[in-house]
Amino acid sequence: MKAKLIYTGIRVRNMERSVEFYTRLLGMKVTGRTKIEATKGETVGLVSEDGGHLLELNYYGKGSEFDTKYGVGEGLDHLAFQVDDLKKAIAEAEKAGYPVVLDMKTKTSRWTYIKDPNGIYIELFGM
Repeated sequence: MKAKLIYTGIRVRNMERSVEFYTRLLGMKVTGRTKIEATKGETVGLVSEDGGHLLELNYYGKGSEFDTKYGVGEGLDHLAFQVDDLKKAIAEAEKAGYPVVLDMKTKTSRWTYIKDPNGIYIELFGM
């Protein structure tokens, strides 16, 4: 499968403080903010410049299976890769021994997660 690294997702303990840090101190701009029912959480996208690498902040609410003990330095949440054909990419990943561990859909999009050999979530999204 051919995939393009699109953004990096990090887990945050406090969304508002994190957004303030990245926007006020580092001058990043918010590109979007979304509530995610499946994870009882919220995401905020940030960029330093137009067309630059996206940083996605991920917060998981109480009761979410992803709301686990936070360890400093362990905040990498996932890496996101865009693929040309999501169904084909999923089939290739499963054939290689990396089954889908989470599949999420909205009315307009779908994204799927597998885990790399180290247990890091890898998001695959595309058409």
